[in-house]
Amino acid sequence: MKIFNTKTAWICLTAFAFACNNPENKMPSSKDSTTHIVAMNTYAHDREFLKAHTKNLIELEGSDHNAKILLSADYQGRVMTSTAAGDSGASFGWINYKLISSGEKKKQFNPYGGEERFWLGPEGGQYSLYFKKGDSFNIAHWQVPTVIDTESYDVVQPNQSQAVFSKKASLTNYSGTVFDIAIQRKISLLDNKAMEEKLKLVIPSSVSLVAYETDNSIKNIGNTDWKKENGLISIWLLGMMTPSDETKVIIPFLPEKNIHDYITDNYFGAISVDRLKIKDSFLIFQCDGKSRGKIGLSPTIAKSIAASYDFKHHTLSLIFFPVDRDGLYVNSKWELQKQPFKGDVVNSYNDGPLQDGTQMGPFYEIESSSSVKELKKGESLRYLQTTCHLQGDFNALNTIAKQLLGVDLETLK
Repeated sequence: MKIFNTKTAWICLTAFAFACNNPENKMPSSKDSTTHIVAMNTYAHDREFLKAHTKNLIELEGSDHNAKILLSADYQGRVMTSTAAGDSGASFGWINYKLISSGEKKKQFNPYGGEERFWLGPEGGQYSLYFKKGDSFNIAHWQVPTVIDTESYDVVQPNQSQAVFSKKASLTNYSGTVFDIAIQRKISLLDNKAMEEKLKLVIPSSVSLVAYETDNSIKNIGNTDWKKENGLISIWLLGMMTPSDETKVIIPFLPEKNIHDYITDNYFGAISVDRLKIKDSFLIFQCDGKSRGKIGLSPTIAKSIAASYDFKHHTLSLIFFPVDRDGLYVNSKWELQKQPFKGDVVNSYNDGPLQDGTQMGPFYEIESSSSVKELKKGESLRYLQTTCHLQGDFNALNTIAKQLLGVDLETLK
């Protein structure tokens, strides 16, 4: 475990200017502390960038020095990026170089990036945490709470393989209910043996792996019990990844009659049929960062796994999460809702240009959410998610995809 808490001047002025004006949000190759050139799109590049522009960066590292992840206390215990192949390996998380290097804090939302960030739900509806009472549900009134956007978290118990982050906050929802909460987030790096036991398969030598588990909890530290009729809070985890033109999100589900009743595909308007294909037991969503759209699956049909495959870089990314079939899941649609607790357990978002031509990314997201509970004073809600990236031989990765997802990647090319 390494903790970086000082800034280093490793980027020259011309490089900084280049980054701020680069429409693809790419930083140029840079120099590390030993003056060696650090190649773009590598883990080492992103580590040096974050060391230069953030204060509280923590690195967890496997015993083989290949699996590494970067965590930021500045950004709410966020997993900023990871690699399965050491410093020169690919960096899997999308990072907003332009925004981070500017030092700017935007008013509504700061899309710093990171491959797993901690958020809270619901986003929309009468119990929303992102809109004030009486405001219209549109982008002009949308406000991400600072405790999950710009506030730093305290770091507890860091070591080589894990770190714990904590924070206390007070939030008010659209209906006026106040929630006093304590947040805790434990992030643990998992080795190959742990993942083989979890996946119930052997990772072949032709495949590199990095995996981690986040153990997230919110505790009611207020003076009143939380009641359904006043709104409840979910734990919401979102992963921002760097897309290629050949990235597809794969989400398996349980076959049901009228399957479209359990899949929401119109969060930001209809998604074209060439981008979203719904099969009997899985869906394929093209996530190239070129067309804005979002999908979600109900806990009635969702399985405890979602994935993406990047055919260009031969990377299989997986998330594992619990599904409570009888649980209440918050509805985050931007409207007053008839069924505020009939929401999604797993989502995917593909970034794309807005109507004015601007764009945050490009990136894509795979997301999962906890169910909600009426917490009495002192009670907690806990939610675990595992993220795993596998990179290497296509045939080996295809075998894993068939076993875990029930999908032959050859048919998706």
